[in-house]
Amino acid sequence: MAHRVVAREPEMAGVSDLRHPAGIVAALRVGIVFEKLGEPMGRGLAPDADAEYEPEETITLLEEALRLAGAEPVRLGGPRDLLAHPPVVDAALNIAEGEGGRNREAWAPVLLEMAGVPCLGSDALSLSLSLDKAWTKDVVAAAGVPVVAQLSMASGSEVESVELPGPYPLFVKPRWEGTAKGITAASKVRDAAGLRAAVDRVARLYDQPALVEPFLPGAEYTVTLVGHAPARALPVLQRALEAETGIGLHALDRASVPAPKGGWRHQTPGELDPALEAVLASNALTAFDALRCRDFARADFRLDGAGEPRFLEINPLPTFAPDGSFGVLAELEGRPVAELLADVFRDGLDRLALS
Repeated sequence: MAHRVVAREPEMAGVSDLRHPAGIVAALRVGIVFEKLGEPMGRGLAPDADAEYEPEETITLLEEALRLAGAEPVRLGGPRDLLAHPPVVDAALNIAEGEGGRNREAWAPVLLEMAGVPCLGSDALSLSLSLDKAWTKDVVAAAGVPVVAQLSMASGSEVESVELPGPYPLFVKPRWEGTAKGITAASKVRDAAGLRAAVDRVARLYDQPALVEPFLPGAEYTVTLVGHAPARALPVLQRALEAETGIGLHALDRASVPAPKGGWRHQTPGELDPALEAVLASNALTAFDALRCRDFARADFRLDGAGEPRFLEINPLPTFAPDGSFGVLAELEGRPVAELLADVFRDGLDRLALS
């Protein structure tokens, strides 16, 4: 990546001034907006409220990838740090999740937009829309992608007065959370009493409606999407399921979910043939485009009783943890994950006309 002539003055609070005749030669500066695991959070939040925050290893990996992409990484901290210290960078990479309501993932992109700093990844509107799983499925279904049926419930007292989205077993989760927050073995319910308890738990702990869906019996797959004009799907990955409940193992194998004696057992029941992979990739790209996502995202699907894939959700803020999907995909390609991410970030900088 070519270096650029920039001038940086102490009072500047936006991007670099490229017009200064006495500028200095400097690399493109890309700020990283993030929250780290273990940092203090607001009071009254659910026990797994920080599940989407990243460990130090992820931030270090992003710095390495940005350097390989030809940029100078700058740690900016979280959204509240942006409020206190307006960023002086050429662009930003946001992985901050915020906390609380369904607009939390939009905090950083809005502040960056106000500061005039272009941002890799999806914008604030796409992030807020996609965090609301019910709203997301409405948009994706309208684009022609088969989705799992759903019902939003604010209280367990509604169980007797609503039309359920299917027969038991049903699956209950928070309507606008990510990283499997709010999911336990009790999220799979088999009767009205279990449904009432699960909905009330979500409302009490997460201060939001519960999303109720039929529990699909088939294999679960995730599709990583990168790039722009057009975006492309990377190889599809099958997710391990917990053997007893059939719930995704990634949802249960966490510190906030008590494991049974002997631990969780896993299974991967699906067969990923070329025809199924093509359908999953096509539907994921349609969802990506329908939600106006940019640069990177991950879409999740599960097979129904007839073996047909149903869209579950999309995450335009996928984890970049070394052992996450990008790490697995890089291993399949036989190269370091930092190199794969560097390619993704170069494409994003191309979109911003900054490479």
